[in-house]
Amino acid sequence: MSTGKKKKVVVSTGVSAESKQKAERTARAPRTVEKKTAELVFSRNTYIWMLGGVALIFLGMLLMSGGGMASPDEWKPEQIYSFRRTVLAPMVILAGLILEIYAIFKK
Repeated sequence: MSTGKKKKVVVSTGVSAESKQKAERTARAPRTVEKKTAELVFSRNTYIWMLGGVALIFLGMLLMSGGGMASPDEWKPEQIYSFRRTVLAPMVILAGLILEIYAIFKK
């Protein structure tokens, strides 16, 4: 048999203190982040269409408003139930909503 010295082999299963410190340092270090330009969901043209839809809805609400009587004792059905308030204003509001839907789904 040989009379040489045997070498000891040490196997570590855990994380060394040095690697823990290195991981902590890199976690605390400020990171450089690439700046991305913000991409809007819709294009400028789409926002213009949407603004037009909002304007139509607002116009329809204005057409529907009013109808106040000078005296609470008066009742004028032709003023309250006029074509402008019962037909025209709801159609303008619906046109605005349809324009909004078109603007959102337009590619």
